[in-house]
Amino acid sequence: MKADYFNIAFKNLLHRKLRSFLTLIGIIIGIAAIVGLISIGSGLNNAIEEQFEKMGSNRIFVMPFGGAMPGTGDSLTTEDVETLEKMSDFDYVTPYLMESLVVEYNKERYNYVVLGFPSEDAEGRLEGMDISLEEGRYFTANEQNVVMLGYKIALDGFDKEIHINNNVIINGTKMKVIGIFEEIGNSEDDNLVYIPMDRAQELFSAKDKVSIIDLVVKEGKDLDEVVAKVEKTLKKKRGDENFDVVTPEQILAQMGDIMLIVQVVLVGIAAISLIVGGIGIMNSMYTSVVERIKEIGIMKSVGAKNSDILYIFIIESGMLGLVGGIFGVIIGSTIAKVIGFAAAQSGFSLLLIKINPFLVLFGIMFAFIVGMVAGALPAVRAAKLKPVEALRS
Repeated sequence: MKADYFNIAFKNLLHRKLRSFLTLIGIIIGIAAIVGLISIGSGLNNAIEEQFEKMGSNRIFVMPFGGAMPGTGDSLTTEDVETLEKMSDFDYVTPYLMESLVVEYNKERYNYVVLGFPSEDAEGRLEGMDISLEEGRYFTANEQNVVMLGYKIALDGFDKEIHINNNVIINGTKMKVIGIFEEIGNSEDDNLVYIPMDRAQELFSAKDKVSIIDLVVKEGKDLDEVVAKVEKTLKKKRGDENFDVVTPEQILAQMGDIMLIVQVVLVGIAAISLIVGGIGIMNSMYTSVVERIKEIGIMKSVGAKNSDILYIFIIESGMLGLVGGIFGVIIGSTIAKVIGFAAAQSGFSLLLIKINPFLVLFGIMFAFIVGMVAGALPAVRAAKLKPVEALRS
């Protein structure tokens, strides 16, 4: 008997192909948006976590308070670096100085982020962040007009590929390319231009200034205790609190909160489409009840119970939701994969989209439930019709 319910419901949907298709659109859009957005958000979170894992959990970052830029009164200085180097808690104290400058090669000029980096033990500092050279060598102490390039800028940052021993011009100064980094996987890092710190301070007109200080804590040290010690030491030396001391876990937590809020908002917007789809199913089922009043009367007159009519209409609406959910999951997964591929082509290969089987199952079942709930009221109305009145109409 139950197989007959599905058979009747399926035939009714096929009989109204166009209406069924139009009813499905809202469900398909809602489920596709939810699956796609959650998959992309999950991929982005995984990419961010992977980057922070490469950094390691033994790092502390000292940054200007409120993001002050070098050259302003609240920026960090080389004196801060020297103060931290006197502490015995760190393997490395690495200052950075960043600014966007015009880089010229083969008569082409483009703006890139130029990063001032210490030339002393550059190899050890960079390999500690899982950054290695594809070819060439690292800075050596006291070098000046030399440069190391990110993978993307060397490969396709200009029409002609840049190789070792080529020269680039930065802010009017000719500099020799001595190293090209391996591909990291995101366009921001792969388009960086590294130059020695002393040279950067001259080119940027930011003498004795730094943008950020990276501290690698020695093994066995308690990170929270070291953070407190850094804050106390810098506050005493500087005479102010115009700086922030953060760990990768804190940065990751902040980014995670932001990503969660964005994702909730986007999924909420997508859920509106799903609600609209449910209303569409309800409207379609009400119309179906009106069109099939006589059919319902005949079925009741030959022995169909109220529960039989109820099951037929609920199954019919549930099947609409189920089909919409299946197509929505397929479309949403495809969109997420396409976006992941496009991101990789544009230089952000860290965004690996993986479709979670539980998300697929949830999307299909959720759409099926929405369909059944949406069809419940029309089904109750159909079940309550009296055979004589139905046949008379």
